[in-house]
Amino acid sequence: MSYKIKQYHLSRKIKAFKFLIDELGYSMKEAQRLIDRKKVIVNGKILVKKSASINGIVGIIVFTPKSRNLLPIFQTPDIAIFDKPSGVLVHPTGKDTSYSMTHEVKYLFGDAANIAHRIDKETSGILVTAKNPAAQRAIKISFENREVKKGYLAFVKGRVMNDLIIDEPIKKNMDFTEIKLKVKIHKNGKPSKTIVKPIRYYHKLDITLVEALPLTGRQHQIRIHLFHVKHPLVGDPLYGTNLKIASDYLDGKLSDKERIKHTGAKRLMLHANWINFNYKNEYMIYSKDNFSDLIKKNNPDYSI
Repeated sequence: MSYKIKQYHLSRKIKAFKFLIDELGYSMKEAQRLIDRKKVIVNGKILVKKSASINGIVGIIVFTPKSRNLLPIFQTPDIAIFDKPSGVLVHPTGKDTSYSMTHEVKYLFGDAANIAHRIDKETSGILVTAKNPAAQRAIKISFENREVKKGYLAFVKGRVMNDLIIDEPIKKNMDFTEIKLKVKIHKNGKPSKTIVKPIRYYHKLDITLVEALPLTGRQHQIRIHLFHVKHPLVGDPLYGTNLKIASDYLDGKLSDKERIKHTGAKRLMLHANWINFNYKNEYMIYSKDNFSDLIKKNNPDYSI
């Protein structure tokens, strides 16, 4: 569990907001968020009315970060950059999430620290975190304004002979009757552009190591774009497989052995390799992981 309840005993009636702000030190915004998110319990019942007067046993549900001793590869007083492992969530998805990058960041830098952007659970590599809200806001705005440049490494199926410019609109998929894809290429989607550059072709495996440069930031952009040009990512159980494999994966029923058999690897072979952004200074940070070696580790049958 990532949460615990801190209990307090109030012998006199006091406004809930006043108690949270004056007695416990929360800001007005934090107090409001606690109540809105149903994290204040009074005498066993969730507090709903913000203006209520409270007394008795008051419980506050608080996040309890845990660490796996994952240290940043670079940091300043305001930011920290991690090499996120594949398989680790950026944010907890609920109370039962035992570990995420949010846990690690808050454990290391305190409750005010947070993640500055998102990458998928199975994508490894560069993740920027902020140690304070001001840094988080500034970096998020840079992402929204497309001022941040990122480069990914990926193993894809087939031989990529030349540089590709994939300029295809992406739309969220709302129809899951045929296949459970989160996004799809659609003329009414949002403009999306990815540049793909081949680095090395592995003849025995018929796969190519490429660099992917997303010029826009759509969900699953690299995955759907490469799938669209007939070069799906190695290890991708959603884009490039049949409905049964995709459904088994989403339902947690796809074993590593079956995944390797149908996709080529037991993880998504996509890695955030570098990032270029400005926050007080310009930063160009590269991952320290040797991604090109991971293809052998994630499919023991591969002999390169």
